[in-house]
Amino acid sequence: MPCDDRVIYMIKALLFDADGVIVRSEMFSHQYTKKFGIPTDAMTPFFKGIFQSCLIGETNLKEVVEPYLQKWKWHGTVDEFLNFWFESEHVIDQQVVAAIKTLKNNGVRCFLTTNQEQYRTDYMRHTMGFGELFDGIFSSAEVRNKKPEPDYYEFVIQVLQAQHGIEKNAIIYIDHTVPNIEGATAVGIKSYLYTEFDAFKQYLSEQHLHV
Repeated sequence: MPCDDRVIYMIKALLFDADGVIVRSEMFSHQYTKKFGIPTDAMTPFFKGIFQSCLIGETNLKEVVEPYLQKWKWHGTVDEFLNFWFESEHVIDQQVVAAIKTLKNNGVRCFLTTNQEQYRTDYMRHTMGFGELFDGIFSSAEVRNKKPEPDYYEFVIQVLQAQHGIEKNAIIYIDHTVPNIEGATAVGIKSYLYTEFDAFKQYLSEQHLHV
């Protein structure tokens, strides 16, 4: 008989992106500019600028966003603004939630891998219930690095190996953006570009993961 040298690894962990995979809301800045009648690019300098340091835990969102609120026609407090923001993106895909629960019941660990500043991380963990749903959360604000940087993915790999005994070859990473998929693939993580649930379900079936 011919010898097959290929090694087939059983998938033991799935890494899920948040926004665009399990969270399916319209981007906050798009919602906000339409609702308050400000130019569509009015929020871009903030989100492309100082907000990026919030994502890796270097600055406090409440402190750095306050100077922008008047320009954005927000007349409430900073806390009220954050509540409005987080609630506007509180749109969870229940099909993905059900799939995660099934995977966990079948012994597959599921983790959230997301670029978030600390306040929305806390909101996701507690208010959105992701702290209970997932086996762990790798938020960029807590990792102190963000996707698609190699160090972000390497940190996740190290934690899964050290704390859960899960090797890199037993992981699948799911994200909706090409740069993040490329970043994970570059460090050797098997990755899937998410577009919609039925295609994702079919992909899982091909990996012998049934939901």
